Amino acid sequence: MRHVATAILTVVLSITTAFSQTRTSTECDVLIVGGGAAGVSAATAAARHGATVVLAEPTPWLGGMLTAAGVSAIDGNYRLRAGFWGEFLDALVSHYGSEEALKTGWVSNVLYEPHVGEQILRNILANEPNAEVRLNSKLQAVARKGNRWVCDFAGDNSFRVKAKVLIDATELGDVAATLGVPCDIGMESRSITHENVAPEHANGIIQDLTYVAILKDYGTAQTPVKPEGYDPTRYQCCCVNEACTDPSEPDRMWSPEMMLSYGRLPGGKYMINWPIEGNDYYVNIIDSKESEREQLLELAKNHTLGFVYYMQTELGMNTLALADDEFPTADRLPLIPYHRESRRIHGLVRMQLQHITEPYNDSKLYRTAIAVGDYPVDHHHSRYDGEEELPNLYFHPVPSFGVPLGVMLPQGYRNLIVTEKSISVSNIVNGATRLQPVVMQLGTAAGIMAAQSVRQGCDVAEVSVREVQQAILDGKGYLLPLLDAEPTDEHFEAYQRIAATGILRTEGRNEGWSNQTWLHVDSVLTTDAIYCLDEMYGVKLAGKQSLTVAMMKTLAEEINRSAKVSNFESELTTAFEIIGKKPDEDRVLTRGEFAIIIDKIFNPFKNKPINITGNIK
Repeated sequence: MRHVATAILTVVLSITTAFSQTRTSTECDVLIVGGGAAGVSAATAAARHGATVVLAEPTPWLGGMLTAAGVSAIDGNYRLRAGFWGEFLDALVSHYGSEEALKTGWVSNVLYEPHVGEQILRNILANEPNAEVRLNSKLQAVARKGNRWVCDFAGDNSFRVKAKVLIDATELGDVAATLGVPCDIGMESRSITHENVAPEHANGIIQDLTYVAILKDYGTAQTPVKPEGYDPTRYQCCCVNEACTDPSEPDRMWSPEMMLSYGRLPGGKYMINWPIEGNDYYVNIIDSKESEREQLLELAKNHTLGFVYYMQTELGMNTLALADDEFPTADRLPLIPYHRESRRIHGLVRMQLQHITEPYNDSKLYRTAIAVGDYPVDHHHSRYDGEEELPNLYFHPVPSFGVPLGVMLPQGYRNLIVTEKSISVSNIVNGATRLQPVVMQLGTAAGIMAAQSVRQGCDVAEVSVREVQQAILDGKGYLLPLLDAEPTDEHFEAYQRIAATGILRTEGRNEGWSNQTWLHVDSVLTTDAIYCLDEMYGVKLAGKQSLTVAMMKTLAEEINRSAKVSNFESELTTAFEIIGKKPDEDRVLTRGEFAIIIDKIFNPFKNKPINITGNIK
């Protein structure tokens, strides 16, 4: 069936040629290097906000880990469907006919064929006239000249791009590294991050990467090809079978059928991304030259081919083989590996585990959130020789969380944004922020920030945090992962804005596999649960009592002595009309009603601007 793969490759390359018009030199507002999950969402957002965009991707596919790496099973954010992630999900549902049609495996609620995901992303960008996509384009040089970034690319054709803003959306933070941006690789020590699960001493160990295999059932026995150096003992405890007598993970032993159905895809295919003595592979290529990377990745490919051979010959799955109609590659493996970890820049802020578990302790970074996640801290280290000496970070529980904007802004570089998995987070936190929905949201925020900096004629670091956040809300995206209201709720934005001021605090929970955050909008509000009014308006509340309508009016009048809303009485009346209930003086307000009233009358989200660390200016 090799001729089928060749035909697919020919079609993809012809589409690429038509999709990417060649010029020797071009100028744009925003240049994005890397067309992965963050790059595509950044390009879409920047274009929709009026910027001219060039997106350069070194492979013939868009989507990165979503598609080109074959990780076509979305992890997390099932209850936080919004923004570009929601748009992508809606397109998958439209293609396959229903949400239920995406629930084909048990690892995820959203599974799809990689080529379908790639075509969806391609179509989204094809409908953005401000965005130009250049596939098969590898960055050769990058420099800052005057007030422009100048980047040279080679591939199908050589070209130069001059841009006002540069976004590094590469898989491994390669643009940042080329520019000399200080970065971390591996695990920080506990003394640096003060994370109780971090190792005592720093090291350069990263997570395992994976060459995913997409298998297809051909219905008849296939002819397995034994890869060079094949060693069955590397895979024999991947699942319950006679060869496995001493499993390294006895609590995670599944039947062969369960292992296979883990990543069952629509269309009768199987995504093999199996962490238990499967195709995870330890190799650190981050600081290697391109030629060295290719050699090291051949070892990872061979490891995956060995696992497929083991399944075919030792587990009796002889009708399965690599799909011949998925990837445009000669070996039928994905175009790139699944990188779980990359460089992590030194940003204007760094997000650490305590910002998730204790967001209100000695930090106001929650105020600057521009993306949300609800996946636990999940690190893959089983293929590292010495894993037993590393922290156990297998689904370490955390509440759901917001990611601060400043993690994408490297220190000391003008009009440079770094996104994808190379943001300024600790090694521990990377295990939760690396997931596809989070990365897509980061890309959206990066694109919005870039477009706003161009429109305002300022550096990206000077763009108002609140303006970026409001643009995300305008696009029905989340700032904080509140489960109290979906973006379709008429009060969604008010709840998000007040939560992002800290006037009402959220409650984070971990319940089994569910990581949650609640504002408790329907709960009765007591005065001791109101914060930040002293900081913002010089108003102090004492004691603990339920807040009645009469007390709310008095409190609003007191706040207005500082806020000085010119049409205060009219705004107060309108605010009570919005909550839809008669202002009975003795009625106790809920937390949600209070949020709506404060947002309508005083709009502290807009009128109390903050800096990159969340402090009020």
